[in-house]
Amino acid sequence: MQTKTLAVKGMTCGHCKMSVEGALNKLDGVTASEVDLGSGKVEVTYDETKVSLENMKETVEDQGYDVA
Repeated sequence: MQTKTLAVKGMTCGHCKMSVEGALNKLDGVTASEVDLGSGKVEVTYDETKVSLENMKETVEDQGYDVA
């Protein structure tokens, strides 16, 4: 398992937090995701053999947010 922190722009509310966490948690290989709205960061714990960083970035971008 690895943990990676993504910088995500545009998250401002509880709905943003829920949509990003929900989308990431649906990915096969992601075991946990935690959004910190104050810092604009998302900490993701995942199995690197099942999901790539690129997959996670695309998933967040599909929700309408930008990954720095």
